[in-house]
Amino acid sequence: MPLDVKLNSLGFAKAPSETRVVVAMSGGVDSSVVAAQLAEEGYDVVGVTLQLYDHGAALAKKGACCAGRDIHDARRVAETMGFPHYVLDYENTFREAVIDEFADAYLAGATPVPCIRCNERVKFRDLLNTARDLDADCMATGHYIQRRMGDRPELHMAADPVRDQSYFLFSTTEEQLDYLRFPLGHLPDKAATRALAAKYGLPVADKPDSQDICFVPNGDYAAVIEKLRPSAGEPGAIVDIEGRELGRHDGVIRYTVGQRRGLGIGGLVDPLYVVRLDPQKREVVVGPKEMLATRLVPLREINWLGDAPLDSRGEWHIGVKVRSTRPPRDAILRPKPGGLAEVELLTPEEGVSPGQACVFYDMDGTRVFGGGWIWRGY
Repeated sequence: MPLDVKLNSLGFAKAPSETRVVVAMSGGVDSSVVAAQLAEEGYDVVGVTLQLYDHGAALAKKGACCAGRDIHDARRVAETMGFPHYVLDYENTFREAVIDEFADAYLAGATPVPCIRCNERVKFRDLLNTARDLDADCMATGHYIQRRMGDRPELHMAADPVRDQSYFLFSTTEEQLDYLRFPLGHLPDKAATRALAAKYGLPVADKPDSQDICFVPNGDYAAVIEKLRPSAGEPGAIVDIEGRELGRHDGVIRYTVGQRRGLGIGGLVDPLYVVRLDPQKREVVVGPKEMLATRLVPLREINWLGDAPLDSRGEWHIGVKVRSTRPPRDAILRPKPGGLAEVELLTPEEGVSPGQACVFYDMDGTRVFGGGWIWRGY
């Protein structure tokens, strides 16, 4: 490209009015601001909202996304800013790609992160393909993460560490990153986003942030899983690491690794924690806190965003997150045969559980190098 060609704010060498952008609109303030800002800049904006579950009715709740009220709010924003808006029924796709796996993972004793699977399998796959079918030059979302251009597009943490969503977007591929845009990633905080919403006169300017998982009413995971898998609540034993029964439970799905409260075991000198779940035996295994410390973390389904191939080195010194709310910690990443990998945490972490994500970061900067899914081992 000639050096004197001026790029628009989305990185294209043409006028905004000639640049079509599909905006994934959840009905919340973040994606609404993205759509409004791009529309004001003169882009050819097309808003798309996915109807993901129960036709936005049966599981709709305050603070959810992609439910009936949110679809209505997204439509109102589009009307306010004067761009077209479409609602696509993705209920079957969402159930097959996200909800069913969520239930099955809990039944297998894992702790799933369905928001990552939704981004990976629905928003950044099916919706992205829809954007291409609409002849869009790119697709924009309201995620708090940054896309920067090096020799190729790079994924970076958001400027605001409190709002950073890189943990939930680690599986974004290079091909997807080439097409995606994240206009909010550079903002200093959520107050700046709400100020923009007020500036544009959006009806969602004061709307509360979404909380928890969209299809889980009131955070009651067990109730949703029992509805989907009626046998999931079978009772069993709470045992210590020697296999001695200490109590009873009403279903393995009601427990997570690292849990201390709610075990219903009295008369103990020292507190016990859930250290392992054994769904086949229907056992919740408890032990002392030190048993939660994990140093070696086996990974599969690796998505690598580094400049050199993952297997070009025997090991990589990186930062990793094994929880979305924790800062990256120093670690060593070692690729394994068959597309697997192992992470060695230089400082052991507590409560690492199969089904969670382990996300890779540049130790000296903000770049995201991808990540993988934690599993039980080789």
